[in-house]
Amino acid sequence: MKIALMTDIGQKRSNNQDFVNKFDNKAGVTLIILADGMGGHRAGNIASEMTVTDLGRAWINTDLRDAEGIQTWMTELVQTQNTKIYELGQTEDYQGMGTTIEMITIVDRQLVYAHIGDSRIALVRDGVYTQLTSDHSLVNELVKAGQITPEEAAVHPQKNIITQSIGQATPVQPETAIHTLQAGDYVVANSDGLTNMISAETIATTITEGETLEEATRQLIDLANEAGGLDNITVALVKVESEEG
Repeated sequence: MKIALMTDIGQKRSNNQDFVNKFDNKAGVTLIILADGMGGHRAGNIASEMTVTDLGRAWINTDLRDAEGIQTWMTELVQTQNTKIYELGQTEDYQGMGTTIEMITIVDRQLVYAHIGDSRIALVRDGVYTQLTSDHSLVNELVKAGQITPEEAAVHPQKNIITQSIGQATPVQPETAIHTLQAGDYVVANSDGLTNMISAETIATTITEGETLEEATRQLIDLANEAGGLDNITVALVKVESEEG
């Protein structure tokens, strides 16, 4: 398994409220965590970095390496973190703070993930992009209800309103799943600063044609910036190697 992580402030924002990192537990299993923070002043920065760091710190003290156990761990830990960020968000300095969260690990060709918010996790297989997660957003709820089309959702004035985030008053309901991967598959997680700017087809082509993971990741961010770079842009890209069992 090869991994590339990259984040960029974009063209329009004064600070970067995204955060991404990877952590290895005692069993040598790597967990990637990506977060897109929200909140006034520096609250968004703190919510995203704190959430990634807290979850990563908890992960490195585990020895989990079975997919079902990891899935259960993810579900429990995001609940705990939601409460922590919510309570901090009640203070004056961090009022309204929150963050999306994407957690990814691959063990024995099993992709395990947890998702909250409107960042995304997708699979690129044989040059085809398949979104695995469902956006926790107002416009996606309208799409699922048949009230608007996906095309209308893309330009909807309320497309940035999310329906779930770490830091909300009520318990979160993370989307979790286990997927079997194949040699040559790519898994991509990103903040909405990427997918709001470039198409799924462009993402798949860029990843597939990149000479290295780092080059493909940088090119994705460059393309999002060339398209306007309206938000922070963060990408985590993983390639499943042929020699892995």
